[in-house]
Amino acid sequence: MILTNQENKVLKLLCEGYTNRQIAQQLGISTHTAKAHIRHILKKMEVSNRTIAAYIAGKNKMVI
Repeated sequence: MILTNQENKVLKLLCEGYTNRQIAQQLGISTHTAKAHIRHILKKMEVSNRTIAAYIAGKNKMVI
């Protein structure tokens, strides 16, 4: 699974517990775009929700 640079940034913030709105504000993107990135991340990671994605990312040291 390969994430784009932007998806990696979103995943890192997601792992830190940021909401979609907070992710959007941090990255200077719209909330709609943040949600789209999260959908893509979930699809690429083959998981059903952001909590599982954060758990797997942390366990596999996908984010620093």
